[in-house]
Amino acid sequence: MHWLQTLDTELFRFINLTLVNPVLDVGMPLASHNPLFGPLLAVALVLLVWKGRARGALCVLMLALILPLGDGMVCNTLKHAIERPRPYAALSDVHRPGSNASSDSMAPPAPPQATRTVPPTYPPGSLTSMPSSHAANWFAATMILFIYYRRSVWFMLPAAVVVGFSRIYNGVHYPSDVLVGAILGAGYAAAGVWSLNALWQWAGQKWFPLWWKTLPSLMAPPLRTESAEDDEERPVDSTPHATVDQHWLRLGYLWIAANFLVGLAYIASGTIQLGEDEAYQWLWSKHLALSYYSKPPLIAYTQFLGTSLWGDTAFGVRFFSPVIAAILGLMLLRFFAREVNARAGFFLLLIITATPLMSAGSVLMTIDPLSVLFWTAAMLAGWRAVQPDAPTRQWLWVGLWMGLGFLSKYTELFQLASWAVFFVLWSPARKHLRRPGPYLALLVHLICALPVLIWNAQHDWITVSHVADDAGVRSAWKPTLKYLGEFLGGEVGLLNPIFFGATLWAAIAFWRRARYNPRLVYFFSMGAPVFLAYLVHSLRSRVQLNWIAPSVLPLFCLMVSYWDTRWRLGAAKLKPWLVAGLALGFVLAVLGHDTNLLTKATGLRLPVNQDPLHRVREWSEVARVAGEARRDLLAEGKPTFIIASHYGLAGEISFYLPEAKTTVTKEPLVFCHTNGPPSNQFYFWPGYKDRKGENAIFVSELDRDRTSDPPVPPELEQEFESVTLVGVREVLYHGRVVRPLQIFACRGLR
Repeated sequence: MHWLQTLDTELFRFINLTLVNPVLDVGMPLASHNPLFGPLLAVALVLLVWKGRARGALCVLMLALILPLGDGMVCNTLKHAIERPRPYAALSDVHRPGSNASSDSMAPPAPPQATRTVPPTYPPGSLTSMPSSHAANWFAATMILFIYYRRSVWFMLPAAVVVGFSRIYNGVHYPSDVLVGAILGAGYAAAGVWSLNALWQWAGQKWFPLWWKTLPSLMAPPLRTESAEDDEERPVDSTPHATVDQHWLRLGYLWIAANFLVGLAYIASGTIQLGEDEAYQWLWSKHLALSYYSKPPLIAYTQFLGTSLWGDTAFGVRFFSPVIAAILGLMLLRFFAREVNARAGFFLLLIITATPLMSAGSVLMTIDPLSVLFWTAAMLAGWRAVQPDAPTRQWLWVGLWMGLGFLSKYTELFQLASWAVFFVLWSPARKHLRRPGPYLALLVHLICALPVLIWNAQHDWITVSHVADDAGVRSAWKPTLKYLGEFLGGEVGLLNPIFFGATLWAAIAFWRRARYNPRLVYFFSMGAPVFLAYLVHSLRSRVQLNWIAPSVLPLFCLMVSYWDTRWRLGAAKLKPWLVAGLALGFVLAVLGHDTNLLTKATGLRLPVNQDPLHRVREWSEVARVAGEARRDLLAEGKPTFIIASHYGLAGEISFYLPEAKTTVTKEPLVFCHTNGPPSNQFYFWPGYKDRKGENAIFVSELDRDRTSDPPVPPELEQEFESVTLVGVREVLYHGRVVRPLQIFACRGLR
């Protein structure tokens, strides 16, 4: 083994030092991280699907399934187990061309004067060497392409060799790392394709016999032999509609199950940390009540149940997010299979997954997933309730789901307006207003709202005042276009530009046939009022982009129902637009879950302010910094607690600081600075006023683009005998400032 290690090191030095020349110094960093790689790859995959049809689509599918799983499960697992340092961390005089721009660079920028920098943290395995993920990915891709297109080996194999060589030349891998990565990549790629083909041979014949007859093998699909014109001239399939629907229904079930498992794996991976609202509402789950300052209580009880099952971990906090996503998928799939067709239901599932806003909601545990769940459940139950022969008990379900929606988010009150719009637009439904059903639903809704009403009555209706202030009820109407573009641009991006356009088109065009289709009128009524209300609200103040979340699924149901009819009538060729929307959406969804993948593909890193995940990164480091400052002050001999300037910061430190988490339900260690009228839930919990004579650390997060540091908060000087600035701690992520923290030492609480 020693001889092999020596040979490995000498071969590394030969490539890394002896072969150094200006041409390779320019070319090898580009081979490892080329900014053009991502766009070129996207174009190549689109062309492969477009030109290769079934063979090309299967090839792309295998690449999409096998490469991420191999990189995440095989390579990263081995890196954790072996923990071999990279050459530049273990050897001296390693030549690193282009290291200033490399994603592997460990050198942080020089900190500003009088500011201490917290060393950057890196994803697990990013500073370990064995095996090379680059080599594994490239040789896996080479193997997959070789299986489907044999001639591809003439350009893929040389490219994979060059990339593997570049990893050695750039000083980030030993030759053995690259060799092992290449063998692993080619091996798990071949095994993956073979396993998936074997699974299709077994499951395809049993569950999807019609499709299996057309595609009996995933390893040898038919070449493209038919043109688009041939498709139009193909005889109409005589297979019974119910049989085909069963195939699409089963495929939908598989898609839901796969998404559920992927969601659980993602929240267990630790790729992102808790957001401020998640951590803040985790604190609520430790203080269960009838309601809370700004939100209804159901989020606290949901997190309480999740952490009771899985402990006070990020997985426990977020466990019910993928559960809710799976329940929503099942409800919509079965509804469409019954009311429209299962194929439309399956594509609705794909569209939801390829919509960034909905994709984020499937892994983050805030009030929005609960709100969307119960809004949708009430909508689907309501469709049954408005049928001519529907029993009255259907309205009880409507009232229950709307009531639970109100206990999730106050936006649910808009659903009452949605019902009013539907009764106005669809006159046959008005006969239900002469029956007890709708009024029983309102009664159940009111009963569900009692906890919120009781809590607010006990606290001077503080939530009513807070919501009224957010809505701007007390201020004069001053129209402005300042926020309209921000609102529309943000929603176009979060709802996928292609799907946003298709929904807008459907919402306008369906009116020509609205009198013939009450279902489209119903979907419109359940979604459009919410979106339009916030659109109008953006003419006076800023609107948070997630506020329209309950309207998304009703409007997508409208969009899918409308375009499915147009598709079946042959009035529109939608396949290119659908494929483009799904391709764009899946790319956005994947990058939205891990923006580091963009760096792996291109070598470029998004600026912190443009990275959508910067809000869920490095909170554990923030807690560590606050804990260190507390321990330094604790050394003076007095008990010391922590005061955060914001409720979200208080929640994050409470969750990620071990000593704070263990005492959160007994004697809190972290408090939020509250002054004046109530502004968050901390106002209603025991504060630190009774800890006379003790010391404290005050932590506030500064603006990254600040030109100067803010002065000492005057309230602190009044509360403590002395307040001194400890300094600014800049928490880094990959060498970039992500959270600048200003810390004060507060001595002697008055």
